[in-house]
Amino acid sequence: MRRRLAILVDALLVLHGAFVLFVVAGGLLVLRWPRLAWLHVPAVLWGAVIEFAGFICPLTPLEKAWRRAAGGQAYAGGFIEHYVTAALYPSGLTRRIQILLGLLVLGVNGLVYWKLWRQARDTSHP
Repeated sequence: MRRRLAILVDALLVLHGAFVLFVVAGGLLVLRWPRLAWLHVPAVLWGAVIEFAGFICPLTPLEKAWRRAAGGQAYAGGFIEHYVTAALYPSGLTRRIQILLGLLVLGVNGLVYWKLWRQARDTSHP
């Protein structure tokens, strides 16, 4: 049972990481498949709210609980702090870094959507 739960924890970790990557860089996929924007825009808004408000994504406590139930140890802090920020900023996640991450998410994706808007505008006005 613990082995199966450990596999679930790893799958949840991969899903969580993929979601974070989608939030940050999914706009590049939208450039290729514009209809994906219907999924990407809410994901970006969710990611930005999590960062700006200092919330913890609901997947983080779930991962921690499953990790403990599988016999492992739960980490302190949030997913970004533990997996991403720990690699980039060894001193840890601060409120300022969270806000900068939120601005980065909005900025990168804002550029992508601005480009899409310009392309749509240019093709509709010959």
